[in-house]
Amino acid sequence: MSKTAGRPLRADAERSVRAILEAAERVLAEHPGASMEQIAEAAGVTRTTVHRRFANRQALVDALAAEAASKLSEAIEDGHPDTAPPLVALHRATANVLRVKAAWGFALGPGAAQSERAARTHEEIAHRCTELLGRLQAEGVIAPDAELEWVRRVFYALIGEALHGENATGRDLAAGPDALATRIVDTLLHGAGPRTS
Repeated sequence: MSKTAGRPLRADAERSVRAILEAAERVLAEHPGASMEQIAEAAGVTRTTVHRRFANRQALVDALAAEAASKLSEAIEDGHPDTAPPLVALHRATANVLRVKAAWGFALGPGAAQSERAARTHEEIAHRCTELLGRLQAEGVIAPDAELEWVRRVFYALIGEALHGENATGRDLAAGPDALATRIVDTLLHGAGPRTS
């Protein structure tokens, strides 16, 4: 739950914050230099309401980064990385991450600044990802001598390229997150070499 000055927000204030953050994502994705007033207008609230919730533009951007990181963490957990069969968990988590990253392109984009809270969440996500890759390694899906931190970085790079690469707006994205997740996981685990079976 969002908090202001350490206190939980009321339901109407929570809705207001959510509307502001969602509007900020939309507006900043199109115009990264947009003002608080433009964000307020897109959210359907007054500039005073935005300033009541966020002291300044940086506070708003920091909250946006933290919210997006939280959504990303939820997407990974929704893949059940501890309990689902590891390949199933990897595919689900990848498809979920693609959905979240597509919806929160500004806050999770390559050039987005991270708040301290968002940075901590991203560290936790990296740890969870490495744990899941460790499960795959234990099952023999990933080579026993593969360095899992490197594998994680390659995995992240594949997701980033799928969403932000030169051809990211082509047929791969049009096929949907599940099909793209299959392609990413297949590339991660098998590379571009010929299949032996």
